[in-house]
Amino acid sequence: QVQLVESGGDLVESGGSLRLSCVVSGLDYFPIGWFRQAPGKEREGVSCINDSDGLTYYSDSVKGRFTISRDDAKNTVYLQMNNLEVNDPGIYYCATKPGQHSCLNWRTNYDSWGQGTQVTVSS
Repeated sequence: QVQLVESGGDLVESGGSLRLSCVVSGLDYFPIGWFRQAPGKEREGVSCINDSDGLTYYSDSVKGRFTISRDDAKNTVYLQMNNLEVNDPGIYYCATKPGQHSCLNWRTNYDSWGQGTQVTVSS
């Protein structure tokens, strides 16, 4: 059974940093996408990383501030979030496409999701 577990969400000041983790079980290989959803807003894609070649993708709003990476020995994908801003808070989810190696069409077609971890940014 595929499971994804996020952790690392916290309350931080504007300009601060957090590192989120997504631990995956039940898959030999997997791309991982990060999404977020703020109250009253639709869920949006943040980033994705391929399993096949490590290629990464970012939304324009986080590019240059967030970095996605993976540690295959730990079946873990990280999202390093620097210089957090007022538009960054929300529930952050990781997701994957079982049976796939890449993030092709990276904002769509994720079949397995984690439970989410909350990120809060104070002024």
